[in-house]
Amino acid sequence: MNIKRREFLTTCGFAIFATQIPEALTAQGKPSPNTSRKPPQMQAGDTVGLISPAGIVDTKDIEAAQQSISQLGLKVKLGKHILDRYGYLAGKDADRAQDVNLMFSDRTIKAIIPMRGGWGCNRILPLLNYSLIRSHPKIIIGYSDITTLLLAINARSQMITFHGPVATSTWNQFTVDYFKRILFNGEAVTMQNLNPSEVRIEIIAPGKARGKLVGGNLSVLSAMVGSPYLPSWNKSILFVEEVGEDVYRIDRMLTQLKTAGILNQIAGFIFGQCTKCSLGDEPSFTLMQVLQQHILPLGIPAWYGSMIGHIKDKFTLPIGVEVEINAELGTIRMLEAAVSLV
Repeated sequence: MNIKRREFLTTCGFAIFATQIPEALTAQGKPSPNTSRKPPQMQAGDTVGLISPAGIVDTKDIEAAQQSISQLGLKVKLGKHILDRYGYLAGKDADRAQDVNLMFSDRTIKAIIPMRGGWGCNRILPLLNYSLIRSHPKIIIGYSDITTLLLAINARSQMITFHGPVATSTWNQFTVDYFKRILFNGEAVTMQNLNPSEVRIEIIAPGKARGKLVGGNLSVLSAMVGSPYLPSWNKSILFVEEVGEDVYRIDRMLTQLKTAGILNQIAGFIFGQCTKCSLGDEPSFTLMQVLQQHILPLGIPAWYGSMIGHIKDKFTLPIGVEVEINAELGTIRMLEAAVSLV
């Protein structure tokens, strides 16, 4: 066996087999709901692994990301295939998956931050070693197409993951504040819009609710429906966000979640920001009308306008952590820390 083949098999760990038999199973063959693992908190001086599991990046992107992350007091290690190109993807599926597996197996890496979203993460899900990931819990954070990795790792490795900035995001004060309080300090924070007058909360249905926080980009999430890579929706708090989609497409995706039986299981609903979402050229409902049509019949607390999505000011949202939401105030209150304190 040559060195390259041995390295691939070691890091992937026969990943396809691992996806068929998750580590923590109940007697019915389903992941145990009480086995979530929290990754260790981050500390100044830690090394962060940068990878490109989806869209293509260039050296300028990497240089800018390294500068932003170093300003957080962190070191950077680049994935082996971070600059690869394969059509519109940042390398072949096996190579992008290998970078994910390698970062989790590398004991010098404390957190993993993908460079950007785009498209491609869904293609590598069968190649990830979920047992390896569970045995080496680490912070992995991102948004947009990275939704795929966050949900799959939470579902198959039973590990808390984080919806927040990617490496090429705008690391401004708002974003960094939530990032550090949740991932460095281990705080159970209450998330609330910085200036409600500038980003107005629109209440869909009032009330409070508790449950595990689950969600991400709506189009990416809807593309995963029917796969074995989604967590339980039972009494969860679902959050979604979107960019560049006409309202009728939002309607179509929410309808898919409804007909798949997802919406009728959730305890609360948050639509973050729908950035550059237009009414389209044909006669249309407004976005709020569509949200009301789908969510009001559920009888659960819900609102639109949280700082989630393709925007500069971003919350860091822990996927799989218990939260309490208040639709009138537009708040997300963590009921526990999302990281383990070291």
